[in-house]
Amino acid sequence: MEQGNHSVVSEFVLLGLTPSREIQLLLLVFSSVLYVASMTGNILIIFSVTTDPHLHTPMYFLLASLSFIDLGVCSICGPKMIYDLFRKRKVISFGGCIVQIFFIHFLGVTEIMLLIAMAFDRYVAICKPLHYLTIMSPRMCILFTAAAWAFGISHSLFQLALIVNLPFCGPNILDSFYCDLPRLLRLACTDTYRLQLIVFANNGVICVVSFFALLIGYIVILFTVWKHSSSASPKALSTLSAHITVVLLFFVPIMFIYTRPHPNSQMDKFLALSDAVVTPFLNPVIYTFRNKEMKAAIKRSFRQLMIVRKIS
Repeated sequence: MEQGNHSVVSEFVLLGLTPSREIQLLLLVFSSVLYVASMTGNILIIFSVTTDPHLHTPMYFLLASLSFIDLGVCSICGPKMIYDLFRKRKVISFGGCIVQIFFIHFLGVTEIMLLIAMAFDRYVAICKPLHYLTIMSPRMCILFTAAAWAFGISHSLFQLALIVNLPFCGPNILDSFYCDLPRLLRLACTDTYRLQLIVFANNGVICVVSFFALLIGYIVILFTVWKHSSSASPKALSTLSAHITVVLLFFVPIMFIYTRPHPNSQMDKFLALSDAVVTPFLNPVIYTFRNKEMKAAIKRSFRQLMIVRKIS
């Protein structure tokens, strides 16, 4: 078939998470609560880090950047998925599908890069404490964030380049609650076997290499903390455990989705739901409840808001 953008498909039909109406109602409540909690928690972290001078440090700058990305992550698919749970016929336009794919990959890879930057920050703080402020200067933090965004955008544009000229001329049913790139490739009216391999190889390599790099990095940090045991160790271990928990919550679902040659549709749906709604909710919970400074800052922020409210 001649290559080119000869798409006659104007929209895709999404089958959603489950055909069961009872489970859909349960998911509606569950997803709505988590979405509101995710937005509230991440906005609260950004507000606290921005307004509280005690949190104007590299670690909290990167944490606020991660929370900003998580606001996007839970907003890419969350609101539409919740809205679709009300509807029998779930559809997304062709353009909306392309936009969703772009932001899923952009925010996903940006978050990976930020998690690596946060691991490097903890490595410098624990393994090279005397040089911490020199290495993790404000300029370095901005460079880390800018590099994360640049890498995320370039990766996402590469994904779009794989599908922008594909012909979609008939099948338009996606067995998912969002526009999933591997499933979208299967709907093209041409042989996309090689493109599917490229997508799985590209995304799989990024996930696996980043995960094991982070895993090795945190093992080195934990070994350093154990070797130089001191009164500061409990605080360092608490911070590290929060970081490691977030890394596991983020990587385990996407590694299952992008590294298996024969994915299970139903399992992938709920793994994607975990990354879209659960992880952005748990990130602020983990970083807040495992961090005394953050809890104190949030209390100060609430006091400031109450004072402003009384004055107004």
